[in-house]
Parts: sequence; C-alpha cells; structure tokens
Amino acid sequence: MEIPEQLRPAIAFLRGNLSGLLRFDTEYMPIRVVVAPDGRLVASVMESMLRSTDCALHLPEEPDDRDNDVIQLMVTLDRFEESGTDGELADRWRIYHGDPPDVRWATMAIDFCKFRDLAIDGEAMMQPNPLAEDEPSICRRFNESAGDDLRRLVLRSAQVELEDPKIVGVDSLGFDVRGRFEIARIDFANLVDSSEIACDAINSLLESSS
Repeated sequence: MEIPEQLRPAIAFLRGNLSGLLRFDTEYMPIRVVVAPDGRLVASVMESMLRSTDCALHLPEEPDDRDNDVIQLMVTLDRFEESGTDGELADRWRIYHGDPPDVRWATMAIDFCKFRDLAIDGEAMMQPNPLAEDEPSICRRFNESAGDDLRRLVLRSAQVELEDPKIVGVDSLGFDVRGRFEIARIDFANLVDSSEIACDAINSLLESSS
C-alpha cells in the first residue's frame, strides 16, 4: 500500500518521534511507543491508562523550540498480554526502548490526528509496513557489517552521536537506529516498497558517510 503524498510528512514525523506524553482523563504521563507492522502504536502502560476512555498522545514530549512541530493523536488503547498472540509486539518495544516501566501492554488505534494545519483521519495514519516480513533480516544484514559507517551516518543526518548504533526498524519511509540511550530516525529520499530497494537505499546512505 503506497502512502499518499499529502500524508507522508505526518507519518514520517510520527515515526521519528517515539517519546511523548499521554493524556488520559486529566492526567499526563511520559510514554514511549513503537509502530506495529500494521500501523498501530504499542506501549507499556499503566492500568489507569487502560481504563480511560479519553486518551490523547502528544509527540514529542518536549519540543526543542515552541515553533517546532508537535503531532497530536486521539487514541484508543486495547490491552494485550505478553503471553498472547500479540506478545511479539512487547518484544518489539523492548528492542527499541529496553526495559518497560510497567508489566501491562496496550496497542493504540489512532482515531484522529492533528499535525500542522492538517486534520487527518486516524485510519489513514495507520499505514501497514510493506517491509515487515523482511525487516529482521535487513536489520541483521547491516548490524553485522555497518559499524562505523552507521555511526557516522547518524551523526551527519540526525546530529546525534550514538554509542554502538544498531538498526532496529525499517519501513517505507526510513529506518530507526538505537544507541545506548536514544533512538535516531534516518529518512529515505524516496518511498521504498521492497527489501531490495530498502537495502540499496541504506547502502547508498552509508556509503555517502564513509
């Protein structure tokens, strides 16, 4: 499924900002999310968040400047068990963020999105990842060999120095690199829809930084 051109900035921003605040009823709490293969969000959550019927996600938590972008999502939380059929989503969260703050887990369906001057239907924001099946092998391929080139790429493109960087996720818009303390997002110049094209794009970016 190709992402419509007008939605790409919003979806790219969402995928590049995985830490923010969740408002549930009248409370605000920091939260970290990952994007599931089907486009839903995944998080380690508190029981009170799961009980709320009024939840909004604000990403990022603290913009660098008040003129910087923030994305606001109305979300519906759905509990899942780590031992159940969605248990691999908890593993995905750990790959990105490490140890969870809570033992409860939820997927978040996006009901509505506000980004810049756009009001976007939530379903349109939940774009499936066409690379999901090949994502683990792509990550392994580059994590076994990229080394210093990956570190230099993140420093040049995201202005972040990551210790022992590893690619942890790849989708049609870009890829995520985890260091010891944070996640950096590297965007592709063009939309990719196959593992071969994604690998070519990553190789090109790495070579440009070597």
